[in-house]
Amino acid sequence: MSNDEREEVGLLDAVDDIHGGVIVELKGPMDCKTFVSSLRASLSHWRQQGIRGVWIKLPIELSHLVQPAVQEGFCYHHAEPTYLMLVYWIPVSENTLPINATHRVCIGAFVMNEKREVLVVQEKCGILRGSGIWKFPTGVLEQGEDIFAGAIREVKEETGIETDFLEVLAFRQNHGAFFGKSDLFFVCMLLPLSSEIHKQESEIEAAAWMPVEEFAAQPFVKKHELLKYILDLGLAKADRNYSGFTPLSISSAFSEELSFLYLNSRGL
Repeated sequence: MSNDEREEVGLLDAVDDIHGGVIVELKGPMDCKTFVSSLRASLSHWRQQGIRGVWIKLPIELSHLVQPAVQEGFCYHHAEPTYLMLVYWIPVSENTLPINATHRVCIGAFVMNEKREVLVVQEKCGILRGSGIWKFPTGVLEQGEDIFAGAIREVKEETGIETDFLEVLAFRQNHGAFFGKSDLFFVCMLLPLSSEIHKQESEIEAAAWMPVEEFAAQPFVKKHELLKYILDLGLAKADRNYSGFTPLSISSAFSEELSFLYLNSRGL
């Protein structure tokens, strides 16, 4: 295809990424015939430029363009509620584009009051539904949410208890947990600021302050090592000299946004 023909067809608007590729973010209405013509012309143009990876962010309003894009060699990369990301690797060499996110991030909250009672819940849904088993509040972080903020939010949502975040006591990595994705589970210790429980009606069957000994005596806790270690770590922090990881706000040379480094400050 000549330069004049490409101009007549019209190339897709694209911006360079930092890895030698381009990103196309489609926004306006477009029919399949026009899209395919522009896509073919664009791929030819990018190939001559030495572009490697092509990303197309396709809003849900343009879902009719998925099939023609796939027919031109594009693959799914990931999807969000409002868009689908498609990707194409131009060179004959090995595809080095980053894969989709591999992990989801979850928290488990150890909250113990001055009476040495731990905050526990029974779930209305999930694998423990109807089992009568008491467990610690847990949950999945929301997009863009920090670990400490997610732990505070989950405890508040499930039990109504206000807390202060103290430390990340430990974390567990697990594979194949959710649609084949891996799972990072952060064990967090929080300090209760209130005592009156208001359980979440939609997801929580019951919530209570339970003596540590009573919680530990559950047969399920004895069999499920994660719960046992959460309890052991929480008590080690409360009673002995165990030290976990506290969030430290840090700046970056690459962004104005602050992030959090979780560290054990002992010895610094």
